[in-house]
Amino acid sequence: MSTKPEPGDAERPGKTFELRAVLLVDDDKKLASALQWMLADENFLVNVANDGEEALRKMAAHDYDAVICDLKMPKLRGDALYLRAREVRPALGDRFIFITGYATDPGIRHFLVEQEVKFLVKPFPIGGLINCVRELLG
Repeated sequence: MSTKPEPGDAERPGKTFELRAVLLVDDDKKLASALQWMLADENFLVNVANDGEEALRKMAAHDYDAVICDLKMPKLRGDALYLRAREVRPALGDRFIFITGYATDPGIRHFLVEQEVKFLVKPFPIGGLINCVRELLG
């Protein structure tokens, strides 16, 4: 039996793409759900956590290519999550994008500048977030 294609056999197009796994962390469930669907439409595999503690458990159990994280959340804030995540998954340290409505808060501003992390200020255009994630992932 020959495995070579015969002349006239239809060739299948070689369309392949890689899904990149993103953890989205935000206590605003409506915003998290909307962002999840918008990112999924751009071929990202998105997992959602609604607080920092849940996110930390998910990071311990799964590998993520990037993390999009709110800063002000109950239980475990985004800045504390970031510092703990670097211990659990050191490679994630440079793959965080923070989203915040409090970029002018002195404590938050200090964290963002000191850690030299990517961030977007709410409200932000969804295209800006998608471009930021793509840039981060190369």
